[in-house]
Amino acid sequence: MKALGHVFKYGDNVDTDVIIPARYLNSFDAQELASHAMADIDPEFVNKVQPGDLIVANKNFGCGSSREHAPLCLKTAGVSCVIAETFARIFYRNAINIGLPIIECPEAAKGIEAGDEVEVDFDSGKIYNRTKGTEFQGQAFPEFMQKLIAAGGLVNYTNSKKA
Repeated sequence: MKALGHVFKYGDNVDTDVIIPARYLNSFDAQELASHAMADIDPEFVNKVQPGDLIVANKNFGCGSSREHAPLCLKTAGVSCVIAETFARIFYRNAINIGLPIIECPEAAKGIEAGDEVEVDFDSGKIYNRTKGTEFQGQAFPEFMQKLIAAGGLVNYTNSKKA
């Protein structure tokens, strides 16, 4: 499994309320949620993001309240992976549950800039900055997590095992 796209870069403590502001949580439609992704931190995000693009952030990405809406809106908007120095634990788990790949890699978070073209190999954990010609070693995804992501998340994975 791989991801390839251009990067949107954010700083420390990007909380779930700026990823998907609470005023938009009256909808359960993933497309509707995605249309408001990052609205309070980057109002042009939804107009610029392309399928496959990545988010790179510093420390504590996804902090704040526990809402599956946050990783869901990013995935539905087209984000293929989030790379950060660190993630809030509840965001980390929610991202895996809905099938959004995330990787902690402090070196990559510091060495990648907005607009860079980046490729991530989930099997090896390698992160390639194609723009700068640099490479970083993130944590490879365990086989079980790759199966969850490939299935589109925990619910889909579990339902496929029932059949």
